[in-house]
Amino acid sequence: MVDPPVIIWEHEVGSLLRYGDLIPRLEDALGKFSRRESAEVIQPVRTVVPLQKHGGFMGLMPTYMENDGVLCTKFVCFYKREEGSTLPAVQATVVLLDPEYGNIKAVMDGEVITDMRTAAVSAISAKLLMSPGAEVLAILGTGKQALSHYNVFTEIFYFKEVRVWSQTKERVERFVRSVEGPVRGCSSAEEAVRGADVIVTVTRSTEPVLYGQWVKAGAHVAAVGACRPDWRELDDMLMKSAVVYTDSREGALSESGDVILSGAEVFAELGDVINGTKSAQREKTTVFKSLGMGVEDAVSAKLVFDQWTAKATKS
Repeated sequence: MVDPPVIIWEHEVGSLLRYGDLIPRLEDALGKFSRRESAEVIQPVRTVVPLQKHGGFMGLMPTYMENDGVLCTKFVCFYKREEGSTLPAVQATVVLLDPEYGNIKAVMDGEVITDMRTAAVSAISAKLLMSPGAEVLAILGTGKQALSHYNVFTEIFYFKEVRVWSQTKERVERFVRSVEGPVRGCSSAEEAVRGADVIVTVTRSTEPVLYGQWVKAGAHVAAVGACRPDWRELDDMLMKSAVVYTDSREGALSESGDVILSGAEVFAELGDVINGTKSAQREKTTVFKSLGMGVEDAVSAKLVFDQWTAKATKS
């Protein structure tokens, strides 16, 4: 008889996940995914169900890692909310299963996992692609993803200045008050990104908020928002002039409006760079288009479950 599934709540997930543990596991997972070996990772492109009445979508993100014994899926609902809405833009739940028996081992809150693994992969992209000596970080957006990106980028890199912009002055001021470090709020996106070495876009926008004419040559952009084929964060000039990397080529070509609508070519996946089969063109302007992948959730959930089990055993 199998044990009943454990429930791991948001505060517990947050106490168990650490970027120092998560980042090397994600680097390994990205490399495995890009090798396209079925015994390492089987991960279809995200299945999306429209929630038309509510202006949202439900995504299903299953992954099986046979060699690692990991079977996992994430249910994520995301919405195009009106400005000022108090309803959440994203809600997620991660389910970890036993691949041999088929039973559910754990159900865990997916918010912290989504925030942290997304930010960690963006940080991996910067580690691989940003120019040496980068000093200025710009973040467009002030939500949960902006905070997780701020946390990991300032934990593993050193920046002399961090600039932040959002659609409202109040959100910018609230974000600046909530963090420590050399953070400056900006009144426009252009002010935030002019001269920045690394730019992170984590907005709810469906139209471009970052324009190529503002971006200095050799900058690195981690584009996280706009996860639908008709949504944009970056304009055509930036997408076509930059070397474009992504987490999943198939995902980008089916889900990313920035890639699809601009007609930009995807040069490589991050996993290709990790595996040494594609180059990291640090001397050029680079864009990492993040869509998020089930394998990222799977290794994150496995880490949480292992940490939770170890903690429970000690007590």
